[in-house]
Amino acid sequence: MAFVLSLLMALVLVSYGPGGSLGCYLSRRLMLDARENLRLLDRMNRLSPHSCLQDRKDCGLPQEMVEGDQLQKDQAFSVLYEMLQQTFNLFRTERSSAAWNTTLLEQLHTGLQQQLEDLDTCRGLVMGEKDSELGKMDPIMTVKKYFQGIHDYLQEKEYSDCAWEIVRVEMMRALTSSTTLQKRLTKMGGDLNSP
Repeated sequence: MAFVLSLLMALVLVSYGPGGSLGCYLSRRLMLDARENLRLLDRMNRLSPHSCLQDRKDCGLPQEMVEGDQLQKDQAFSVLYEMLQQTFNLFRTERSSAAWNTTLLEQLHTGLQQQLEDLDTCRGLVMGEKDSELGKMDPIMTVKKYFQGIHDYLQEKEYSDCAWEIVRVEMMRALTSSTTLQKRLTKMGGDLNSP
């Protein structure tokens, strides 16, 4: 896990270069919140990964979407927002409250909510007229299918401790990828008013 956190810190440093502000949706605070959310997920570990090997599952993270170059700025922004929203929703369920340390879970809720609020302040600038088409975008539907698969997996495993541990690790992977997406958005340009 230390490697993942080191990698994330390196991504944050690369993403926040010498140019100063990266625009409101790529603010330094957003990147720090992302790093803190990963730390919280790491601290939420309750089980040895080896004890849950029988429950391992490839949840199908759409990595080509978050690490590839095929998305335009508005699509990339929407994917990032949707990933954070779905992660927030996943850990906001009644079943997740029973699975995790309440203090850490509340801190994670707060951190994810802060990231969403930071992104929300810029959403209109990035999306503009396209916001009404948000639900129809293929990348958004792919993210929703990915999270539906996670919900289905938890239900199939009857929300067992091992199933939640597998999901916790998967969410660390997803949030690390969302940081990569933030980096890509930075390369696309931090000025929200440009196409």
